[in-house]
Amino acid sequence: MHRPDMDPASPAAAVPLVQVQSLRKLFPVGGGMFRRARRFVHAVDDVSFTLQRGESFGLVGESGCGKTTLGKLLVKLQPPTSGQVRVAKISPGAIPAEQALGWWDLARLKGKELKSFRRQVQMVLQDPYESMNPRRTIYDTVAEPLAVQHLGDVCERLDRVSQMLELVRLTPVASYLFRYPHELSGGQRQRVAIARALAMEPSFLVADEPTSMLDVSSRTAIMNLMLEVGQRLGLSYLYITHDLAVARYMCQRVAVMYLGKLVEVAETEELLRNPQHPYTRALLSAVPVPDPAHRRQVEVLRGDPSRPVDPLPRCRFYDRCPLAVDHCRDTPPPPLEAKGTDGHLVACYRV
Repeated sequence: MHRPDMDPASPAAAVPLVQVQSLRKLFPVGGGMFRRARRFVHAVDDVSFTLQRGESFGLVGESGCGKTTLGKLLVKLQPPTSGQVRVAKISPGAIPAEQALGWWDLARLKGKELKSFRRQVQMVLQDPYESMNPRRTIYDTVAEPLAVQHLGDVCERLDRVSQMLELVRLTPVASYLFRYPHELSGGQRQRVAIARALAMEPSFLVADEPTSMLDVSSRTAIMNLMLEVGQRLGLSYLYITHDLAVARYMCQRVAVMYLGKLVEVAETEELLRNPQHPYTRALLSAVPVPDPAHRRQVEVLRGDPSRPVDPLPRCRFYDRCPLAVDHCRDTPPPPLEAKGTDGHLVACYRV
């Protein structure tokens, strides 16, 4: 299922698009109008990485680890507690090798700058039905960002919406324009969501498990569509998923997340071939193999996940780690460090 056309060493991979530094998001627990919260859920905790121009970057982890929260922070749907997110300013239609026009600092964006930022960065959500207004037609749904940004007149918007529907293969276009979301299948609704995101010609797209609610045939079609559109338009993806097979097919690099922290980052094939962190190895051992004769050792994790509310100042994986020693318990969480192959980062004292 590997796609050999995805080359992380391509020229586009040398040009940064998104830079994340020490990003944190804490959600208060308890408190109220007259009482300040004293406990916090550490949804995203000290996360740093760089995403290159034209790159597809996968974010993998179990439910509740903070993947969706991180995605929303990158498109400024939620404010960070601390840390920095910078996105390069790219003119519409620019090729990956072209220089950026500057940087957006998401912590300072407001007013007209925030509106301009929305044109470059878009998000495709997990449930295409919940992300659409059931009382609006497909034309209204896809044209809405154009209207918000005051782009074009009615005829120009109709032409743009028709182009987007044709791009995502909802044809003949005339038969879809004035239908409603409930009249479409799940795969068709997700195509509409992708068309709406692409209408603004973004350079960066956050895809939050866009195929997890679809049947198998629709999943493959949507993944192929996103890959084709990404290559044609020079898009960069943050692709959030819990499925390592999907990450392998879609992404050039993969980051593994556990309880708000990145525990391993590497090129996709390198990570699958040579997982270093014990959590990554456990994830891979749980992936079913379509061969009844094949026997693989399953790494069973002990105990339960650590609490996300005010976690202890140690490795988040300590309670379940088969390699844990006293040093892991008594030392602050390990940083992401290079281990072996260039670009293979692991957060573990025992690797």
